[in-house]
Amino acid sequence: MIDPVLFCTASLWTIAGLAVAVPLVYYALCALLAAPIPSIRVEIKDDELNDVLEPSRPTVDPTVPRPGIVQCWDPSSMKNLGDLPAMGRDEVVARIERARRAQATWAKSSFDQRRLLLKTMLKYIIDNQETIARVSARDSGKAKVDAAMGEIMVTCEKLRWTINRAEPYLRPERRESGTLMPHKRVWVEWVPVGVVGAIVPWNYPFHNVFNPLIATLFAGNGFVVKVSEYSSWSTRYYGRIIEECLKAVGAPVDLVQIVTGFGETGHALVTGGINKLIFVGSPEIGGKVMAAAATTWHPTPVVLELGGKDPFIVCDDYVVTDDLVQVAVRGVFIHMGQNCAGPERFFVYESVYDEFVSRCAKLINQLELGDPLGSPTVDCGAVVMGGRTKAAMQRLVDDAVSKGARLLAGGYIPSAETAVGRGSFYPPTLLVDVPEHALIRKEEIFGPIMCVIKVPRDSDAEAVRMVNDNDFALGSCVWSGSQARARAIARQLDAGMSAINDLGGTTYMSQSLPFGGCKRSGFDRFAGPEGLRGLCYPHVYSEDWVPFMKTALPPLLQYPATGKGFDFAKQLITMTYGVTWQQTMRGLFGLLALVIFPPPKPASKRE
Repeated sequence: MIDPVLFCTASLWTIAGLAVAVPLVYYALCALLAAPIPSIRVEIKDDELNDVLEPSRPTVDPTVPRPGIVQCWDPSSMKNLGDLPAMGRDEVVARIERARRAQATWAKSSFDQRRLLLKTMLKYIIDNQETIARVSARDSGKAKVDAAMGEIMVTCEKLRWTINRAEPYLRPERRESGTLMPHKRVWVEWVPVGVVGAIVPWNYPFHNVFNPLIATLFAGNGFVVKVSEYSSWSTRYYGRIIEECLKAVGAPVDLVQIVTGFGETGHALVTGGINKLIFVGSPEIGGKVMAAAATTWHPTPVVLELGGKDPFIVCDDYVVTDDLVQVAVRGVFIHMGQNCAGPERFFVYESVYDEFVSRCAKLINQLELGDPLGSPTVDCGAVVMGGRTKAAMQRLVDDAVSKGARLLAGGYIPSAETAVGRGSFYPPTLLVDVPEHALIRKEEIFGPIMCVIKVPRDSDAEAVRMVNDNDFALGSCVWSGSQARARAIARQLDAGMSAINDLGGTTYMSQSLPFGGCKRSGFDRFAGPEGLRGLCYPHVYSEDWVPFMKTALPPLLQYPATGKGFDFAKQLITMTYGVTWQQTMRGLFGLLALVIFPPPKPASKRE
């Protein structure tokens, strides 16, 4: 006799084994049957390969412009990395046209070929993370771990989602034909818009190029990106990666164009004949971009992502631990706070305020500031825009302190006699008790400054009021011992994205979600199905599917008018769309009366 307990145990283990084995076998078979992923070789130059630059390199003074030249420098040392051309209108327009010709071919490519292109990119990125991170760190001053987490990881996730999940959202989609059109078959097809332009900032030089590129190419478009004059050097290497990937899968190499320059170059891109624009930058420049886009012969649609001033709310029922503080401090100081979706305002409830402030101050004062490629233990690297950025941040700190805020860490411009003073550094800064009328409560910091604000009386309503008293509305996060309470607070916030008991920016790791904000943070979205379809225009179709039913006008609606056309339409509407049975029956009998007792056919109007 079989032991029932033993039998059940064996059955459970069998089921568990199958649950693990079947997916593994499936994925193994898929991998064996899939087209091989090409391996590419990309030239890597000495300054991209080595952590230390040769001492003989000259330094750059960004305040002294050179006409027609984009000067590139390492913000940690201000050493020159080379020069790139500031492209004029003719060159930009020519590159748009090259991308357009290439796109005409690429639009006919299969989803399999597009997937293979993205897989080729992903394969190279995985194998060359060290170089990609080093190049980003050199161009933008961030620590390599920040490049790994903030650039490489999110790019890989976007590639993975697009490879595995994007195709169904671009396939023809059947729709309901409507109450009066049951004999019709209707559907939507998603057509590539053509050439997509992008103007991107300097804070994430690798990701800011690849982020819009991935969805743009998968949707069948060409791509022209204007990179920031503050982080153009890295695009030499990143551009070579893109070019080799295109070659490897047989795609036209002109499909992607990178343009360098200043405001005039960006204006040329906006007005040079692109079909859609993605802009990531400040509200002031975003307004100019939108105005320029409206002047083209076909107004160019734009996606505006204009930064944020994300709130980080800590409720009184959330226990302040070192884990919470580590997340909060990392959220502020990753890439020295130069993030569009990163916490800038910390609203901490009165009951837990002192504990939170004490732990944050202790941790922040331990952070090491320095050249991120000079030591693996450096926590905080350089800010990108040099003296201009440092002066702007110092102005905000001085204003807050003069109005009553307490400075518990940082808050000064390093002496030029020190190594960090000779580079573009600003120390990690902690401001607490920041008053409501301080400028830093309203203006986007975009730098390594943590502002902590006390929520009086542990009031949810007061927290919501203080958060929404701001023009920006991008990301947000709420920390509470009750997720229901946190959700209730989050639903009252002016924000495009909210995370519960996590950093607001973590929503970006779910690439199925659209990314964007409202109010002064911009409009429209990239990422997710919404962003993917936004790179296409919907072309709708309608056709007969019942062979014996053809489109014909009822006699009472035909020309010449019978005088009863309105009555017929009225009764048809009443019968079809009536919300009570009395309305439906009234319309039905009215139609029957008109059909059974039609009016006499009118004489010819020419007689």
